[in-house]
Amino acid sequence: MIKPLGDRVLIKMVESEETTKSGIILSSGSKERPQIAEVLEVGPGTEKDGKLEEMKVKKGEKVIVNKYAGTEIKYEGEELIIVRQDDILAIVE
Repeated sequence: MIKPLGDRVLIKMVESEETTKSGIILSSGSKERPQIAEVLEVGPGTEKDGKLEEMKVKKGEKVIVNKYAGTEIKYEGEELIIVRQDDILAIVE
């Protein structure tokens, strides 16, 4: 598995089908990139003023990420993204 360093987070975008008001189903390829992702792994955080600043997100949480954030990678056939914690806008509860 991939273990992010510093304040980086490994995420996988959540695929979803969307139905329009008229009942047409849009596949993930026919619309913009989704912004909701699942957190797969979390780095240890960064040091500021000699103290480790803890990460605010946890493995397994759903988050909303900045639309164009991160570095896309392919690992064991899956498309994943590594983003900085600052690129995560919110936690979905």
